[in-house]
Amino acid sequence: MPIELLDARELDPGWREPDFDDSAWVPATVLKAGHNGALAESRPPVDPYGAMLPRGIGTLGGARVVAPSAVVRSAPAVADLPDHPAERLIRQLRVGEAGRVAQLPLTVDLSPDAATLLTVNFGRIVAGHVELDVDAPPGVRLDLLYQESADYDAVAGPVASAPRSSASYVTRGFADRYRAVDLNGLRQLFLLIPPGTGEVTVREIAVNEYHYPFTGGAEFHSSDPELDRLYRAGIRTTELNSFDAFTDCPTREQRAWVGDGVVHQMVHLVANEDWRLARNYVTLGASPRADGMLPMSVVGEIEYSGGYTIPDWALHWIHGVWNQFRHDGDRAATLRLLPVAERVLRWYEPYIDDRGTLSDLPEWNLIDWASVFSSGRSSLSTGLWARGLAEYAEMAEWLGNTASAAWALGLWERARTGYEDFWDPDRGSYVDHILDGVRMPALSQAAGAVAIVSGLAPRERWAGIVDVITDASRLVVRSWIGGEDGGYDMDKIVEQSQGIYRIDWDVDQEIVLAEPFFSYVVHDAVAAAGEADRLPGLLRRWSVFLHDGFDTFGECWGWGTPVHAWSATPTKDLIWYVLGVTPDEPGYGAVRVAPRPGAVQRVAGAVPTPHGLVRVEVDNGQVRVDSPVPVRFVPPSGKESTAPAGHSEFVL
Repeated sequence: MPIELLDARELDPGWREPDFDDSAWVPATVLKAGHNGALAESRPPVDPYGAMLPRGIGTLGGARVVAPSAVVRSAPAVADLPDHPAERLIRQLRVGEAGRVAQLPLTVDLSPDAATLLTVNFGRIVAGHVELDVDAPPGVRLDLLYQESADYDAVAGPVASAPRSSASYVTRGFADRYRAVDLNGLRQLFLLIPPGTGEVTVREIAVNEYHYPFTGGAEFHSSDPELDRLYRAGIRTTELNSFDAFTDCPTREQRAWVGDGVVHQMVHLVANEDWRLARNYVTLGASPRADGMLPMSVVGEIEYSGGYTIPDWALHWIHGVWNQFRHDGDRAATLRLLPVAERVLRWYEPYIDDRGTLSDLPEWNLIDWASVFSSGRSSLSTGLWARGLAEYAEMAEWLGNTASAAWALGLWERARTGYEDFWDPDRGSYVDHILDGVRMPALSQAAGAVAIVSGLAPRERWAGIVDVITDASRLVVRSWIGGEDGGYDMDKIVEQSQGIYRIDWDVDQEIVLAEPFFSYVVHDAVAAAGEADRLPGLLRRWSVFLHDGFDTFGECWGWGTPVHAWSATPTKDLIWYVLGVTPDEPGYGAVRVAPRPGAVQRVAGAVPTPHGLVRVEVDNGQVRVDSPVPVRFVPPSGKESTAPAGHSEFVL
């Protein structure tokens, strides 16, 4: 991992003061355009960079979290420590003695023969700028190591998926207040004070959180504390991955994955009155390669280097464009993005087989971290592509582009015909793939879900498919790359890279459960099939993440990072399907209210729209709505009714 090194002796602490003497500093260089025809001009804000665009998003910030105490231990000095701060700390931790808890501030008497180690546990994941305030002699090197979990064995080294994010600060001897430039996500922090003479006082260790704020009056609460906790955990997980872009996790990568961000976007749309970062997600993702396909990750080294991608991630991005169109009804933005969406959909055309489905797709067809099959003729890729075609057609029709809509619907209709080949009538759902004309037996939750959300499965099958893919007695958790130790299983990864898929479940009877990311598609399918009252029960699986102080959702079932926003679908599901609030027209020209609380006695919430908050309360079957736009109420019976803007009441 990149590390931050600061020798404070090289930086005068007064450099930000208005009267600071910077006459000895190297003067700034005025940059000039150097291409042909530029005439070596510097014309801000045009040359050498081009027009400066509006920022378009809000100001980041957050609470300052101060560590009240630390575990202090002594360790015999280790000779010839490496220069990397993480390695230095791990070497010293291996010989550390038992520790004691001490309150901060804390004074340490330096010894020429021993180092001092401080361990701080913030009790939850925090993300932002690490801060360290100390009093120390000049030239003392202080090393920091950050960990996302206190369960990792720092001596043996963290699991393969965990980073060794770290930093090093050399004291100047006065005004030693270190403020990290890098953003880091962490739960636990180690501080190494080296052997020496004199004393070091650690006045404060803190993290100044820095992420995109959730603002406004959006809320959800119910008579079920577990559901309330899941709603808040989804927001916290998303908040910790909302910077100037949506990231996968703050602790390991901080990459803006094009597919992951669709879940972040949906959480913002239901729980944040500021939708600017949600719009920014689709804007940043609209960065196609020369062949029209999107990079798997944007505004980072993966996009810069080019190369292979995850094609289905671009199909989730199209769903994000559709989400934004439904929620804000911005015609200009939709018009700008549709050509990018069309090129993504057209990228698949060479791989359409004679049955209208997708076969033998190149590159990394990930679909999900679960053990699903996407080789050969793929029901999974075909279903996601068909969902994209249908959503593209809806947006094109809305904009009056009937020719493009007809093109997309024509491909969708061909896919619908051939998709029947994936149907397994004996088990009542769709298999993952077909090889050499033979329908293979593997049947995943994901395959049944995409059959519904794409509309390729006949509607009369939907409820039965949901029965099958939510049957707990048949569901198994399997991943091609996940290990039971909480990290990646390197043996599995090597096998998969060699084309070896080790099946350790009964493919004829058992169904592979979707991992948390693809569960958003599964839950959309459950709701589309008229079974949304099952969701309060299905969402409880996410409580497995909320233990030992963690208030965020992890990456996968049993492994991965502990704060991964692609897992935050419970927050979206509680609003869209349990409380039942979704746009009835693009831009929330009207609101659809279709509560499905199941056995939960009372649910209530406030949902952001461009026109203000829609407030809904369901109590023992009585529904009260306060809305700034007209309401279409949809009870389970299907007997709809409407009401004008304002206050209205219905019976569920």
